Amino acid sequence: MPESDVDITITLSKTQVKQVMRGATGEESLTKLLGGIGVLKLASYRERMDDDRFSRSLLRGLMVLAAFPQDGSARQITDVAKQLGLGASTTHRYAITLVELGLLERDPVSRHYRLSRD
Repeated sequence: MPESDVDITITLSKTQVKQVMRGATGEESLTKLLGGIGVLKLASYRERMDDDRFSRSLLRGLMVLAAFPQDGSARQITDVAKQLGLGASTTHRYAITLVELGLLERDPVSRHYRLSRD
């Protein structure tokens, strides 16, 4: 079978994803990663959404992640959705994915989200 016809899938655990993130940023937190994302201002983000060279889904996911304060304070999904001009259900799907990856955490009592402290 030619190489171009071979699909390879790699599945990482939450712990492995955290190790990759720490290795990529050189830090124990997301501060360095989010510092780079923060360069994307909301207006710039909206302009890029219409550019076919960019992945809209990836941009949305990164902007959802960047919408959470680096000081660890929690936010409601509806507030993040309003800030980014996204639907609440769409924003919630991104947040759930980010929780599964260990990048966000959800408070079970308040149901608010914040950057992961791990």
